[in-house]
Amino acid sequence: MTATAQRAAAPTQGGGTPTHPGARRMIAVLAITQTVGYGVLFYTFSVVLHPIAATLRASTAAITGAYTLSVLVAAAAAIPVGRYLDRRPGRGLMTAGSALGTLAVVALSQANAVWQVYAAFVLIGLAGAAALYEAAFTVVVHQLGAARRASAVLTITVVAGFASTIFIPTTGWLTAEHGWRTALLILAVLHGAITIPAHLLTIPGTAPGTAISPAPHHDRRANRRVLRDRGFWLLVIAFVAHGTAVSAISVHLVGYLTALGHPVTVAAGIAGMLGALSVTGRVVTTRLTRRRPIAAVTAAVFAVQAVAAALLPLVGANRAAAVACVAAFGLGFGVGTIARPAIVVDRYGTASYGSVSGTLAVPITVAKAAAPLAAATLAGTRLMAAVAVLCVVGAIALSRQANRQASSPSG
Repeated sequence: MTATAQRAAAPTQGGGTPTHPGARRMIAVLAITQTVGYGVLFYTFSVVLHPIAATLRASTAAITGAYTLSVLVAAAAAIPVGRYLDRRPGRGLMTAGSALGTLAVVALSQANAVWQVYAAFVLIGLAGAAALYEAAFTVVVHQLGAARRASAVLTITVVAGFASTIFIPTTGWLTAEHGWRTALLILAVLHGAITIPAHLLTIPGTAPGTAISPAPHHDRRANRRVLRDRGFWLLVIAFVAHGTAVSAISVHLVGYLTALGHPVTVAAGIAGMLGALSVTGRVVTTRLTRRRPIAAVTAAVFAVQAVAAALLPLVGANRAAAVACVAAFGLGFGVGTIARPAIVVDRYGTASYGSVSGTLAVPITVAKAAAPLAAATLAGTRLMAAVAVLCVVGAIALSRQANRQASSPSG
């Protein structure tokens, strides 16, 4: 750890409640709600994008812009949400976020104009900031001790990694059978029925302990020190590049595979593999980090994804080859999700985790917001070449960050 990072972390190391009485139930519930939340609020978009555009007689780029706006809204909300959760209970905020997400999907299902689609996605962005990974991980960091924290994040992300596997094909089937409006209504009911009571009844109603609950002026000082840490900016470069690549693939993979000649049902099925393979990647990464720094392991995974993206335009017309490339890319699809919290806690401690994580999330989320819209302007080989280059950039930046940490006297 660099001197700047040490100052940013002090006196925040450790933290968390060593044995929260409802820890196991909370972890299990968050695993389920994150799966449903991401599945309904985000992964359905790649399936309903074209039907919505066709119904409203709008361009694909115009509707993709609504998704972009939702991610920008989530980015704007990340820091205040993180600061709130550093000092207050997560139950009310995450429950409200779940309710807002449910209403937003209902509103989207009834949209008759492009502006209504945009309004619905503004609400989806706010709901995501309040109820999905960033909020859930902050609750985990503050409520669990260090010994339980890493396994909790892994459990949540392993289960939630199936969100795309479950919800992309399911949304495709519902849309084919009932149309996109009814499909979204069904998914909204499912989302509300599961996530609202789950968060209300399970998330602790107690604020973070005083040992890890910083005052607002501490938040501001810690953030200024973090922003002066070169290692922080290497993390920004790494996760912005990788997040951009993953976001572009998430939204456009079904359309890209269809353009290669695969039927839409086959393309959706192949794209759905991303979630299942991300689970494998997360488990393998976690095991490898027992011997190697997590930043170095994650950099290697990003490099594998770069190779897979570069090969897809060359061999993807063949179904088996397309499956192989998507599978290789999928191994790293969710690795950044488990790597980022671990690196942030290791480098900066837990007291201001929500604030620091929110600060890091802003540029990452903005990049994810812009990625689908930018990718919509690229076609064929250019799209996958851009994804490959971004993964390489992420791998190099994380490797440098790992080297800086290893070479630091306090490393």
